[in-house]
Amino acid sequence: MSAWVPPPADGAAWEQGWYAAARRCPSPNFGPRPAGVSIDLAVIHSISLPPGVYGGDAIERLFTNRLDWDAHPYFQQIRGLEVSAHFLLRRGGELLQFVSCDARAWHAGRSAWRGRDNCNDYSIGIELEGLEGEHFTAVQYRRLARLLWALAARYPLSEATGHEDVAPGRKHDPGAGFSWPLLERLSGWQAQGHSLRRPA
Repeated sequence: MSAWVPPPADGAAWEQGWYAAARRCPSPNFGPRPAGVSIDLAVIHSISLPPGVYGGDAIERLFTNRLDWDAHPYFQQIRGLEVSAHFLLRRGGELLQFVSCDARAWHAGRSAWRGRDNCNDYSIGIELEGLEGEHFTAVQYRRLARLLWALAARYPLSEATGHEDVAPGRKHDPGAGFSWPLLERLSGWQAQGHSLRRPA
């Protein structure tokens, strides 16, 4: 897989926090960010519903409060959950957006990064369709690298890290199957453990 070189920034790619390259699926699960907050972190997650099952519309339904809780026994464990993320990156490369990046999505929960609590306030949540501990697809890494650069062209985004790193012990995604070195090579961002920093 060859290294990806980001294209020139496209200021027209955004409209009120919505990315033109993503399919819009508006979620009601969001709120305002604190005044004056700097949106400078991307939090990488993994999700599959039911766990290990790919395809279908269960994730989309969960994030838009339309999931049929009786459709699968696992759904009883998350019954009534109201969550969202800004983006979902499918295994085939399709990109969906649920919340404007100008708003606060409900993705990180109780969390902290570099001494700052409440990562939802200042981060972008990116879900990869996958299961923690398992591998992700080549097209997901390529699209994720492109998305990071598109976000950095619009917002003061300077770092990306995993959900497991902002909520250690409580969360374990994207997990050991996620290759930070591969994302580093494709994006050109610099690895610092389980995080990447945008080059100056």
